[in-house]
Order: sequence, then structure tokens, then C-alpha cells
Amino acid sequence: MDAGRSRGRTIGPPELPSVVVMTQIPPNSLPSTPPPAASARGLTRTYGSGPTAVHALREVDLDLPRGRFTAVMGRSGSGKSTLMHCLAGLDRPTDGTVTIAGTTITGLGDDDLTRFRRDHLGFVFQAFNLLPMLTARQNVLLPLELAGRRIDRAIIARLDHVVEVLDLADRLGHRPGELSGGQQQRVAIARALVCEPDLVFADEPTGNLDSETAAEVLGLLHRGVHELGQTVVMVTHELEAASYADDVVVLADGRVREHLASPETEVVAAALIAPVLEVTR
Repeated sequence: MDAGRSRGRTIGPPELPSVVVMTQIPPNSLPSTPPPAASARGLTRTYGSGPTAVHALREVDLDLPRGRFTAVMGRSGSGKSTLMHCLAGLDRPTDGTVTIAGTTITGLGDDDLTRFRRDHLGFVFQAFNLLPMLTARQNVLLPLELAGRRIDRAIIARLDHVVEVLDLADRLGHRPGELSGGQQQRVAIARALVCEPDLVFADEPTGNLDSETAAEVLGLLHRGVHELGQTVVMVTHELEAASYADDVVVLADGRVREHLASPETEVVAAALIAPVLEVTR
């Protein structure tokens, strides 16, 4: 070593690298993914048996996210309506499970399943299914009264909020025969939302409406999700209707072909036509 260079320096132990202290985060404080609103595992539905059997659903695995508007699409015979009916407990699958709000509904008996649908699910159908002798307000509150629930301040506050979002305040005293088709569907949507269900199923809700009214109803379903915190699953064959959804599930031959998040219309259209192109190749 050069003596000149070492003069005046203190020779000591080598510097140790700095130590980064890692703090362990308790497992229960880590962010967690919320459970889906509904999930299906191995969902299968077969009608008939032998060579004439119809396989409407084939081992479908699907998670439907909470707080989203999901459209289920597919060509005629793809299984989209059967999927909704099995998810909603309106039809019994041949095999597989459906879980909603932590309950495996495929294991429930008929009476328990009926109560579960009443307490946890809302429905909007193509036919409005309103009782003609009741006012709009009475139709909206009817499921709660049938369930024996007291119409208290909390329910009235929820009713007022739903009515405001759906722009129904000046129609609550009218009977269905005094309402337009779009107004009747708004009442049906309000009836589904006022109970604050875990999941709302909408089966071709705009099938009986003209294009302008259909757009209004779809916009209201979208607002129900993003302003009222609901989860909506809608079966439709119309690309225009699906464009209002946050997610799109595409079925083909009883199987989930695509589960698209916030897709462009062109992407959905391509997913719908892809099975046809594969068959013709």
C-alpha cells in the first residue's frame, strides 16, 4: 500500500450494507377480492336422455362480479336462458352447483328455494307481470308485503330513492292500464330493486318495447347498478342492449365462450359470430 495515501486515514472494519427491515402485514389486513354475487361450478343441464337428449348447459364455470351489470348473450339454442333459469333457481340443473350470497341454492328444497328467491333475488321479465287492479306503488311494494315485511321508514326511504332514480314519482298512483309500456317496465324494475336483492335477473327486459323506450329502460338498469349499488344479470340477444352492460358473457353450445370486461361492441359481435365461422371452416 502507498504510505502517502494511507496517512491520515482510519483503518477500521468494512462498511456493512444497509439492512431493510421488513414489516410483516397481518393476513387479515391484506386487501381481498370481494366474493362474486353468484358463481356456478360444473353447471350442467340436460333435457331428455339417450340419442335425443338436449345438452343445454355443459359443465359451466362462471363467476358474476358484484356491483356490475352483466349481459348474457348467445345465438338461439346457446343456453343463455337456461343458464339464467338455473342461476336464479327457476330450473334445477342436472349436475353442478350454484352459489348466491354464500348459499348453495342447488342444495335447497323447494320451500327453502322459494323463500331464498323471495328474500335475495329480484326479477324483471319481458312481460311486466303487474297486477292490473293495483296502483304502481302497490305493485312495487307487493313482494315485501307478501313476505310479511313491515313497510317501515327504511323501506319508504329506499322506495323514494328508487322512484327518484327511475323517474316514477308522478306515476305511483296510476294503475298499469294507465301507463305506457316503458312506464310499466319501470314499475317492474322498481319492484325488483326496492327489496335490495343480492342479484337482479332481467330476461329480455326490452323485448316488448320500441327502440327509444328500450334505451330508456336499459339506461335505468345501468343506473340501478351504479347509483343504487345493485348487481344485474340480463339475458339478451341484442348487441345494442348489451352495450349498456359492464361485462358480457357469450355462450355457445351450452358453454361459456367468452367473459368480456367492458368490451367494445365490435368485440362482442366477433365473439358471437366466431362459433359459426368455426363450423363453416
